[in-house]
Amino acid sequence: MLKLIRLSRPKRPLICALIWACSFATPAFLNAKPVFNQYQQSVPTVKDTLGYEMGARISSSDAIYKYFQTLSERYSERVRLIEYGRSWEDRPLYFVAVSAPHHIAQLDKYSQRMAAFGDPRKTSAREAEQLMNKLPSSVWLSYGVHGNEISSPEAAMMTLYHLLADTSDETKNWLENTVVFIDPLQNPDGRARFVSRYYATVGLTHDADRRSAEHNEPWPQGRSNHYLFDLNRDWIALTQPEIKGQVAALKEFPPLLFVDLHEMGGDSSYYFTPEARPYNPYITESQREILHWVGRNNANWFDNAGYDYYTREIFDAFYPGYGASWPLYSGSVAMTYEMASARGHTFARKDGTTLTYLDGVERHFTSSLATIQTASERREALLKRYRDYRVSAVNEGRESEQRTLIIADPKNVAGQQRLASLLQEHGIEVSRNSKAIDACGNQYPEGSYFIDMAQPNYRLIRVLLDEQINMAGDFIEQQQQRKANLLADQIYDVTGWSLPLMFNVNISACDEVVRVPTAQEIIETIKPGTVQNLEARVAFLVRSGDTNSSRFIASALRAGVNLKQSELSFTHEKAGTFAAGSVIVTRADNQRSDLPSVLTRLARETGVDIVGVDSSWIVKGPNFGSENVQSLAAPTIAMAWDEPVSSLSAGHTRFVIERQIGYPVMAIRTTQLVQSDLAGIDVLVMPESQASYSSYFSTASVEKLRRWVEQGGVLITLGSATGWAVEANLLSTHMEYAADSATPAMNEEETLQAAQLIESESQLKEVVKASDKRPDYVPGALVRVKVDQNHWLTAGVQRELVATFTGDQVFAPLSIDDGRNLAWFAQQEEVLASGLLWPEIKRQIPFKPQLMVEPMGDGMLIAYAQSPTYRAYMDGWIPILTNSLFLAPAKTH
Repeated sequence: MLKLIRLSRPKRPLICALIWACSFATPAFLNAKPVFNQYQQSVPTVKDTLGYEMGARISSSDAIYKYFQTLSERYSERVRLIEYGRSWEDRPLYFVAVSAPHHIAQLDKYSQRMAAFGDPRKTSAREAEQLMNKLPSSVWLSYGVHGNEISSPEAAMMTLYHLLADTSDETKNWLENTVVFIDPLQNPDGRARFVSRYYATVGLTHDADRRSAEHNEPWPQGRSNHYLFDLNRDWIALTQPEIKGQVAALKEFPPLLFVDLHEMGGDSSYYFTPEARPYNPYITESQREILHWVGRNNANWFDNAGYDYYTREIFDAFYPGYGASWPLYSGSVAMTYEMASARGHTFARKDGTTLTYLDGVERHFTSSLATIQTASERREALLKRYRDYRVSAVNEGRESEQRTLIIADPKNVAGQQRLASLLQEHGIEVSRNSKAIDACGNQYPEGSYFIDMAQPNYRLIRVLLDEQINMAGDFIEQQQQRKANLLADQIYDVTGWSLPLMFNVNISACDEVVRVPTAQEIIETIKPGTVQNLEARVAFLVRSGDTNSSRFIASALRAGVNLKQSELSFTHEKAGTFAAGSVIVTRADNQRSDLPSVLTRLARETGVDIVGVDSSWIVKGPNFGSENVQSLAAPTIAMAWDEPVSSLSAGHTRFVIERQIGYPVMAIRTTQLVQSDLAGIDVLVMPESQASYSSYFSTASVEKLRRWVEQGGVLITLGSATGWAVEANLLSTHMEYAADSATPAMNEEETLQAAQLIESESQLKEVVKASDKRPDYVPGALVRVKVDQNHWLTAGVQRELVATFTGDQVFAPLSIDDGRNLAWFAQQEEVLASGLLWPEIKRQIPFKPQLMVEPMGDGMLIAYAQSPTYRAYMDGWIPILTNSLFLAPAKTH
């Protein structure tokens, strides 16, 4: 609860000028050292700018921007506002730098000096020491990454006001010593959604009861951004503008400390560093010691204020894809703060107390100031350790047996290009050869990519590209003991995330330094394609099998180009061999004068290389008029939307189809889906669900769906939606119990049963083993999948892929009488590609299906056991998803 002390009205405004209804009160922590009670009346408060007291209203995204814009314009000598992007809904993404005037005046020099200071290849130890005398400390405070975690952006306004208005020596010293970067709202679209819907539910008074509409957000809630991504999981793939922009800003202005401020369940208290186990092994002991420095100082401030807190119990530091993790691998020290959330103005807690919105604002404000103090007072130590981290990274890279990494995968040119571009976006130095070179005993063609490991981001390279990063052995043993007692494991997020595996790109390494003639400085995500023989008389051919060809199919259909797709490979008399799935654009089907210009634009935008041919003579494989060559039409693709659909799965899937493949999706709310006629829809995608679809689909609506499929529809189910398809008798397989599940005893309802003799502890464990147990829940690993290439749905797809495995669903293979198993998990010895699989499920999943197709009348059901769109990570699955979306309806029609 907020602790207030009554004071007489001060002559100059106290910090309570920021606070809702506290004209005569000040938070208790401000009466402890240091004391902040000398505020300039000239600095605009929230009320002055927005018209309400701090905490009287949950500020909108626009209001927060207005406040930061107002203060940055009025105090431009001390504040600089920098916009780093726009959200999907076109809201500004920005941060401010706050410091003493001479630091703000030299902010560009700060960026240059930090770059020099952190690179021992360019700056000697003596030069670094000279730079250290000039460099301020720095802390980056990021607020509001989840739109419904409402208190931290308000605390950002409070922090900015304090740094500008407070005249105490303490605050002046901080700003003389430190540049404070404040990103007040990482997710403006999600917050806008929350604020709008929250105030739509409010009545005469704010209701603290957790059952009230105020505390139960409608689907998809405000946590995620426009495309329903959890932005705090996007720091590896960088698919969303909110995180892409912030990473670019952090590269330009690297801080010594980075804090991501969140909210958690309202019955909790406050969490700050140090983090829980397991730790990622690429976090150094020096960094972990700094986390303790920050945590101890935060604790002092919270003790003085009488605020409860805890550390080390949850929120581990293993997965590198959080905001509070990613900066660690470049030398900053990053951490998470979590405040119990009122999810509105007031919240009745289970202990009988009432949590207010303002409680969260003040605690986040308190931890923000405490962290600024640590950054300021530890300036020299933090700078020295930042330099030491990056020196040691270069040295470790120089001594590594994998001195050079090479990205040269002719089977996946699009994936190779995107991986190299993404690594550069992360701040990793990547070179491209401008001509073929011999290196490491091999010849690499022009356009291959090379990474010298002797660079300051060595550990970031390792954490993104290593196939396997292990947790501590004793931690794993503890988790296995918990699982034996049917307790949940303590792993917070996924355990495998290797980018080459997820992108299906082969990389190689050697222990030599490779000198590369660099052809370009900036690597584009999509390398523009070309058209050979633009005036071809008969047809244009496009090779399949990567994301470029998927983009081409989608873009060409949207442009009105008539396409054919070959289910089998073929060899043209002059143009060479084209794999199964390749695309054919014939002049006969496209009698339009602008075809050359349209194809030129599509090649440039999608990255495909198009080959024009003057004859249709095929020397091997099907001709263009074969029944094994399908004409593609632009399908209408619909997706189940709203409850009980998982908002994250829906968002990931829509993003992959719309933004990575490039084709529009019609989102249909489930209530409409079960009532409406499905006529005119060619493909229906069922994303994963947070509760079973059976709660929405009655027997009658399932039968209506079945009839639509039988009449030529293509139904695609992802992850748990595939489990529902089994329950609804749409898919002719079953889900499995755990392999180590006990068989129920006969007559188990009877009170008296035959005696058992137990002679050992191991026998006891067998006796008490759970019956009808689900397989062990996998928090997220990468597993190898084998692909049957002898089917049109897998045309152009490589023999082996990597999939994300999460959850506890295991399906039995389809009988050949019912359908085909087109992809299955690899044998036990090789199934784990990266991360952690518990021993029993590692024995159980080999040869179980990942992709099944079952014909139903004139249509079909395509079922993915694990979602191929998970977090938009799995680029390797885009070609097969494309076949599901475009080639499948061509087959059924």
